[in-house]
Amino acid sequence: MAATLRPRGSRPIVVALVVAGLIALGAVAVGAQSKSARTPTAVISMEKGGEIVLEFFPQEAPKHVENFLTLARKGFYDGQRVHRVEPKFVVQFGDPQSKTKPMDDPAMGTGGPGYKIKAEFNSRKFERGVLGMARSQDPDSAGSQVYIMLGPAPHLNGKYTAFGQVTKGMDVADQIRVGDRIKAIKVVEK
Repeated sequence: MAATLRPRGSRPIVVALVVAGLIALGAVAVGAQSKSARTPTAVISMEKGGEIVLEFFPQEAPKHVENFLTLARKGFYDGQRVHRVEPKFVVQFGDPQSKTKPMDDPAMGTGGPGYKIKAEFNSRKFERGVLGMARSQDPDSAGSQVYIMLGPAPHLNGKYTAFGQVTKGMDVADQIRVGDRIKAIKVVEK
């Protein structure tokens, strides 16, 4: 009888050890994944000096975050000029035409990367420091033009995609003027 009880008695122990081992491996894998899956930050360096540090909202706007990071990694924004500044409202950049065309060119502010991305409206509020994606009247027309909020704009909430925020350098953003050139945007992997 002891021989028949032993396998039954040891089976729960073996199963418990296997389950515990799988849980431990899962925890290690999840820990490794969360470390490698951390969202990078980005640093905007202005030609006239100063830096603006950005962090992103991948849970709320994954496609917008990935789009911006991909363009930044490719150097898309490097050398562009800020084409719109509305005091206490926004600083806007991301039109590739701003590298060469005069700021008063009628086409300024209409350029993009050659594709559009679908809106990812979310519950983030458009407050000072929030990063949003500009678009036309079509909600699914965003591409590369980005704006940094200089003040709150509740009328944008839920109508534009908020995908990040300034964590350092709002004093630099406050000093930006139309025509100021972005030296580079560097993505910093965490």
